Amino acid sequence: METRRHVDREVERGLGSVGKLKILRLLLERPDQAFTRYAIGQKVSNDPASIRSDLNTLVEINWVNEFKVQHLSKYSINLDKDVVRQLAIFFQELRHIP
Repeated sequence: METRRHVDREVERGLGSVGKLKILRLLLERPDQAFTRYAIGQKVSNDPASIRSDLNTLVEINWVNEFKVQHLSKYSINLDKDVVRQLAIFFQELRHIP
């Protein structure tokens, strides 16, 4: 089981920028889809270098899955991770606040 301190550091890394939040929100809204960096860039207003860096961090902490389809990397949300499932609930609850 993950220690509280480890989870705290993970959450700080995962939520450390607006860009990461936008990427997470996009992937959580469409959990059955996988996106290329280009497709993410079309939906998330951020520069390509920041998107690449944010995705690398999210993959590193295992919040986002990366896999290859032919020569392209695609990204999808990792709902097997407890922290990510809790984040999905958080985003869902926020939408109900007037």
